[in-house]
Amino acid sequence: MRARIFLLLQLGALPFYAQRAPPSPDKALPIAPDPKLKAEIARPRAPLATLDLNRLYTLPELVDFAERNNPDTRVVWERAKERAVAVGVARSALYPTVAALASASMNQYSLFFGKFYHEDTTLFPAALHLSYTILDFGARSGGIDVAKANLIAADFTFNDIHRKIVFQVTEAYYRLLDAMGHEEAARATLSDAQTLQEAIEARLANGLATLPDVLEARAAAAQARYELASIQGLEEVAHGGLAIAMGVSPTVGFQVQDVSAAAISEAALSKAVDEPVQSAIDRALAQRPDLLAQAARVRATDAQIQQAHSVYYPVLSFSGDWGHTNGIGQEKGDPTVAHSAIYPYQAQVKLTWNVFDGGARRNDTERAKSERSEAEAQLSSFQNQVENEIWTSYSKLKTAQRQQEAANALLEAADQSFEAATEAFQAGVRTF
Repeated sequence: MRARIFLLLQLGALPFYAQRAPPSPDKALPIAPDPKLKAEIARPRAPLATLDLNRLYTLPELVDFAERNNPDTRVVWERAKERAVAVGVARSALYPTVAALASASMNQYSLFFGKFYHEDTTLFPAALHLSYTILDFGARSGGIDVAKANLIAADFTFNDIHRKIVFQVTEAYYRLLDAMGHEEAARATLSDAQTLQEAIEARLANGLATLPDVLEARAAAAQARYELASIQGLEEVAHGGLAIAMGVSPTVGFQVQDVSAAAISEAALSKAVDEPVQSAIDRALAQRPDLLAQAARVRATDAQIQQAHSVYYPVLSFSGDWGHTNGIGQEKGDPTVAHSAIYPYQAQVKLTWNVFDGGARRNDTERAKSERSEAEAQLSSFQNQVENEIWTSYSKLKTAQRQQEAANALLEAADQSFEAATEAFQAGVRTF
């Protein structure tokens, strides 16, 4: 018996210990595995679209796939639907509420254990109750405005998630192409190093080179293999980042189309680069969905202030009841059974006005005003952040344009140098 009691106490204490705080900041709290959590993680989710592993995906196709499969879009979509339902809930306060009530009860009354008097009654009351707020000086309308502003903010947040996904996929796509380009260059460098190593080893066999020359060539080839392995790792990381942005596993081996094969309009790129930076900043401040969402939150705080002010005023409401009650009663010793049917009703107009509340209304109003000031400060912070993002991106784009021009000139010079070296080698005036 003692063992059973101890076991029951241990089992009852499990939820308590599972929910306690860590005992110290320097050690992790040991938590027993929860099979329910494991089952929830392992539960199959809704099937998503799959990628064709034999297809070369363009950037627009990758963006479209990500917008349909990235779980972040579904999160904010459900959140927007919740806000839309909240608007309906807030609007319902404008209408009266009607409730139907029904019950059954059996009652017994005895005096001195039924020796002098005993009565049995059975009641079946049913009623309709109506309540309606006639006047509340803006409390309900303020709640509706808050819900509407939150819905607008949720809609803009939904658009902002799509903007972020487009940016993430685009950035990951070009990062992957950059890694692929570096890998191609590293393979060419390794091929040159191996060719040079083979040539020097052949010269050594013919007595035309020294051992230090061979060792130096082997070291150069090993260095080229090391660089290739490092770049391949970066390419795998870039591929995984693109897969995560698209909402698929990093292990999926899909292929992307090279930027050189894509149809890119250089005229459109030049037009975008030539746009003044201030024009780009002004356009971003006017249409960035994250800024618009924050502006909607400022509007929501205005409505909250209206709600806080409305509590200072009285509330006029109406309530009414109408029903029907059937009753059956019988006294002890009397064979007569009494029946009754009544139709009670009640109508009431009530005026409620809180005269004193210990400063709750004043503090609530101050809280609403502080939240509005906080929302305005966040809006200003977002504006500064957007301006900094546009300025940074604009500078990087200008730098990339100059780097591309320099790279084109370097490539042209390298081609000419290669042709000249090849002609000199074919003429016999230059070594391998």
